[in-house]
Amino acid sequence: MRVLLVEDDDTIAEPLAEGLSRYGLAVERVATGGAALAGPLGDIVLLDLGLPDMDGIDVCRGIRQVSDVPVIMLTARGEEADRVVGLEMGADDYLAKPFSMRELIARIRAVTRRTHAASGRTAPAGHPGHASGTGHASGTDRPDGPRRLGALVVDRRTRQAWVGDAQVALTPKEFDLLALLADDPGAVYSRQQILDEVWDPHFHGPTKTLDVHVAALRRKLGDPCWIHTVRGVGFRLVVPASHG
Repeated sequence: MRVLLVEDDDTIAEPLAEGLSRYGLAVERVATGGAALAGPLGDIVLLDLGLPDMDGIDVCRGIRQVSDVPVIMLTARGEEADRVVGLEMGADDYLAKPFSMRELIARIRAVTRRTHAASGRTAPAGHPGHASGTGHASGTDRPDGPRRLGALVVDRRTRQAWVGDAQVALTPKEFDLLALLADDPGAVYSRQQILDEVWDPHFHGPTKTLDVHVAALRRKLGDPCWIHTVRGVGFRLVVPASHG
């Protein structure tokens, strides 16, 4: 696996590259955002947010304009707002410094296991909610077709989602989370069940990752009422009265 490491601090980048190499990963290291965007991205990008020439979030945005390669943000920023913005710009995960090599490898493995699904995304011929001419009835028209839940349409085949006539721009993880909840609307999915299904059964990261993705997904759907929190258990998808 080819890793693009975007990190300007030699004291961090050099031992990190050496550690990744010991796990059999081929590491290409660049020190600026401009160099990252100008060269090959490899199979996964490890992206520091504090770069000398541009903000790492802007680098992530630039990567997402040209590629679906998995991106893990490496950041010393502890504020939830920074993590949310990074995830909304298309990052698949984040890891706060300092971190262990074992945790980083676990994150890399968890993210790359799911890239095969994201790589199959294609542009739609039209709005899936209008494809059958049947409006927004619940369920699907066919087993692999788009699922319609009120104004929400989730299409696993094209990995796209719509609310009304507006397409919702989702990161791979956000789509996987939404698609899982949409599989059984109204059913409560436990936090551990979601982490197992959307991330990985061996996910070692903080469960706060899930909360950040849920918060981002609520904002992108335009109404927090789409996803209900069931305290002490998990989350469920419901159709708000205003979107029925």
